[in-house]
Amino acid sequence: MPPPVGSSVYRGRFAPSPTGPLHLGSLLTAVASYLDARSEDGIWLVRIDDIDPPRELPGASDAILQSLELHGLHWDDSVLYQSTRLPAYQETLDQLIQQKAVYPCTCSRKQSRTERNLYSGHCRNGSFPRRDSHAIRVRFNTSSIGFLDRIQGRCEFLPGIDIDDFVVKRRDGYFSYQLAATADDLFQDISHVVRGVDLLDSSARQIYLMNLLGAPTPQYAHIPVLVNDQQQKLSKQNLAPALDDQQATSNLLYCLDKLEQPVPPEPESAGPAELLQWAAKHWHPERIPASLSIAL
Repeated sequence: MPPPVGSSVYRGRFAPSPTGPLHLGSLLTAVASYLDARSEDGIWLVRIDDIDPPRELPGASDAILQSLELHGLHWDDSVLYQSTRLPAYQETLDQLIQQKAVYPCTCSRKQSRTERNLYSGHCRNGSFPRRDSHAIRVRFNTSSIGFLDRIQGRCEFLPGIDIDDFVVKRRDGYFSYQLAATADDLFQDISHVVRGVDLLDSSARQIYLMNLLGAPTPQYAHIPVLVNDQQQKLSKQNLAPALDDQQATSNLLYCLDKLEQPVPPEPESAGPAELLQWAAKHWHPERIPASLSIAL
């Protein structure tokens, strides 16, 4: 169970999607999130973002958790599976419907996009109830959303330029990542979010939802993402190779190097747990490069 709302304890989380095994890019994020929490004597949680069954790989959740454990990345409290939280997401959506902050959208993909690849606003004046098949979008009614990122500095997002009316429930009935992540960060009273810079605009969307819900927002730190030779983000979609769990110490040292963190004397002789304990005591997040990507 989460602590009382407003807890002053550092609470971070790592929230992978079970679309395949962990790779070096996801390990980089997990290590940064873990060390940031442990350096503050905080709580570090793992959440499995399993709300998109068509994209999920059978057995991936167990494989991810096993990789984390073999790399010494031990979490506090039980793992939260988003698939168990569907009633809570519906409750959050109902609150937004009552506020008239969302609307039904029947647009096809062609109708829904502008030349800037933003939503056209075709259904913006729609209202509930509707009996036909539809998605549900948030009305992004604000002059801008900004926040101070611990690594990237001041970030500002403008409606119609950077962010549009985004989907919170898909036409196929699945809840969106934006809604589920927001609801779960609030439920778990997450105080700090450390994740890849590719999710900067997602943070803006989630902050907007938290504002609508009258909830406080976490502190954010967005680290660079690993890219391959083609400058593509290292991901399962780009066929990133799975972690070799038998090389846990080497993998962790690789991540510390990319995060520009110090390593102990004779690091190769340390086990994963010992290495992470040392790294947490010598964690310097200000050294993490603010660049958007780092080469594999």
